[in-house]
Amino acid sequence: MSNSPSVLVTGGAGFLGSHLCDALLGEGYSVIAVDNLLTGRISNLEHLRNDGRFKFQQIDINEPFDCGRVEYVFHFASPASPVDYSIHGVETLKVGSFGTFNALDLARKYGAKYLVSSTSECYGDPLEHPQKETYWGHVNSIGPRSVYDEAKRFTEAVTMAYHRYYNVDTRIARIFNTYGPRMQINDGRVIPNFMKQALRGENLTIYGDGGQTRSFCYVSDEIDGFLRLAKSSEHLPVNIGNPTEFTILDCAKLVLAVTGSKSKIRHEALPQDDPKQRCPDISKAKALFSWEPRINLETGLKLSLEYFRKMTQEELQSRA
Repeated sequence: MSNSPSVLVTGGAGFLGSHLCDALLGEGYSVIAVDNLLTGRISNLEHLRNDGRFKFQQIDINEPFDCGRVEYVFHFASPASPVDYSIHGVETLKVGSFGTFNALDLARKYGAKYLVSSTSECYGDPLEHPQKETYWGHVNSIGPRSVYDEAKRFTEAVTMAYHRYYNVDTRIARIFNTYGPRMQINDGRVIPNFMKQALRGENLTIYGDGGQTRSFCYVSDEIDGFLRLAKSSEHLPVNIGNPTEFTILDCAKLVLAVTGSKSKIRHEALPQDDPKQRCPDISKAKALFSWEPRINLETGLKLSLEYFRKMTQEELQSRA
């Protein structure tokens, strides 16, 4: 490692974690990425193999760990897609609890600044729209999504406790739907599903009538929001997401247009506790550190197209 200030990224081999590693290296830091590779992929970090300021360690942060003195701890370790946390529900709860304690203990030990990735799932199926950080949410604590929702809500509680009782310099980013290269092609989220189906010429699956809404933020905008939040002095949660709202049906039509696919749309039953609306109020992020997304959904889909095309082809070849 070089003499530049060091930062730690847990979940560093994941979709957001790997992009965050790139951005932090670009900011001049040395980066230590840790991941147990439960859902992360080492291929997301392959391009950093020969960077002397980057180090990867395969460890399970649910056990106490110490990577040495760091200036920042970015806690991004967690299964995040519906497919992953439905399979790894207990592991999701563990990393949101034990993993969070261990990451915060490391930040406390070295006096490091700390930023945790939380989620718009904290709002559940919201009764307030758009969602402000002051909204407490409408969440089913025992439903099928609860392993992720409650893990993140607990993560926020622990983070605030370490700030209040131990004076750890913490930040909480509430992440809304984010997309872009390095997503898992089979992770169950809207855009990977639609892109894969469109590129294969399969029917695009919409759950319910497609009138439910989501707000999609391209990954580079999301990472920019994290970096700005990390440099701020705000300790309470901040929404980092795109406030432009799309119905799922409109998103599907845009994917078809961008891919040039002739696929049709088919409807299936809506899953339990699937949110009807999801849209961030980002006035707090705008006021605190002048952040708002710059890349619209059509542009972001075009930027992601070659990645999803490559991943779709590789999956087809692996099954041949």
